Amino acid sequence: MKILITGGAGFIGSAIVPELQGNGHEIFVLDNLSFGSRDFINVADDHFFQTDIRDKNGVEHVFKIIQPVVVVHLAAIHFIPYCNQHPFEAADTNIRGTMNVLEASSKLKCLRKIFFASTAAVYPICDVAVNEEYDQLPLDIYGLSKLTGEHLFKRFWLETRINTIVCRFFNAFGPNETNPHLIPEIEKQLRIGLRTIKLGNLTPKRDFIHTHDMATAVNLLLSLSRPGYEIFNLGRGIEYSVVEIVRAFERQLNEKITIEIDPSRVRKVEREHLLADVSKLKSVGWSPRWGIDEGIKNLVQNWRINK
Repeated sequence: MKILITGGAGFIGSAIVPELQGNGHEIFVLDNLSFGSRDFINVADDHFFQTDIRDKNGVEHVFKIIQPVVVVHLAAIHFIPYCNQHPFEAADTNIRGTMNVLEASSKLKCLRKIFFASTAAVYPICDVAVNEEYDQLPLDIYGLSKLTGEHLFKRFWLETRINTIVCRFFNAFGPNETNPHLIPEIEKQLRIGLRTIKLGNLTPKRDFIHTHDMATAVNLLLSLSRPGYEIFNLGRGIEYSVVEIVRAFERQLNEKITIEIDPSRVRKVEREHLLADVSKLKSVGWSPRWGIDEGIKNLVQNWRINK
């Protein structure tokens, strides 16, 4: 099956591409490489298009050439501090870019399914595991832009009746991360030999899911024959604090790590919990395989291989 993945050379895309290739699909990637890398994926040059989703004509040209049966829309600016500092750029990419993808998709006579990578950032502050029916109340420009994307995809489904899946990603971790989220920031400091590391907020807990588990979930969702418009949470259903993540690195390195709070890294507005209820996803046959220790062990092994 011909599948076009926007943002396929990025952090999460670089896990999804080989998963879908391994399941027999022909993968095409559209990516402007602003956050990703051509080296992250193994696709032929005639299956890779370096195009920005804000380029309406460029997007339509690529879609017309490929004529995909499935479109997976991952491309976005998703590092929240960057989005907050550059709100117009974030909105331009995440909203106008999404509109361009949908308009190009609407002209495809061969399209059978479309997938949108949304985010747990659409949810409000709460202290419980959230399911897909929970209220949406974003705290930041990133969550707001992705919630707008969800509405655009809902409108697309209403107008076309093409099967549509919205997947709300929780906190991804794994190889090829290029934004300074928590785990790659810890990695960065540890890899240069520091054992006293500087971090921001320490108490918030997040639902960390490995990108390999995300890839298997996406593959499963694309294989579903259920028609309509559906939303799925994609997390592991377990939350970890910053301190617990650091302790996981300690276990893999067998070394003591000291944490210092860096005031410049402390977020003034921060949610204490963000936990997925993944009952719906598990009900269609998915289950995660990578725990936090297994995932961090893999990251540490990669450091040592790539020294």
